[in-house]
Amino acid sequence: MTRAVARETVAASNLANVDTPGYRAQELEFEDALRRELGATLPMATTTGMHLPTPDGAAPGTVRAAAGLPMRRDGNTVQLDRELLSMSKAAGDFSAAQTALAAKFRLVRYAINEAR
Repeated sequence: MTRAVARETVAASNLANVDTPGYRAQELEFEDALRRELGATLPMATTTGMHLPTPDGAAPGTVRAAAGLPMRRDGNTVQLDRELLSMSKAAGDFSAAQTALAAKFRLVRYAINEAR
């Protein structure tokens, strides 16, 4: 969900700068996000021995300039259709993650209510 929000934020930033001369479109770096998900992350700091170390899921990845995009005469590389498609894909990913999370909560609630 965090990555979907980060992708929407980057796309919104690009759309906000669609008329800014010289602006280079930004994108979220997928390799960093994949590496982080596969476990190549730094462990979260623990302050007591009772804390459990967890991977840092808060960092959504690195934002970098999008490569290979055609440049307009004013030097801007933002493409309206590309950014709108990116936003709708991110919204779909967020919705799917939200549905899965809600289903997990329903299962936990069901387990709690059945134990009574």
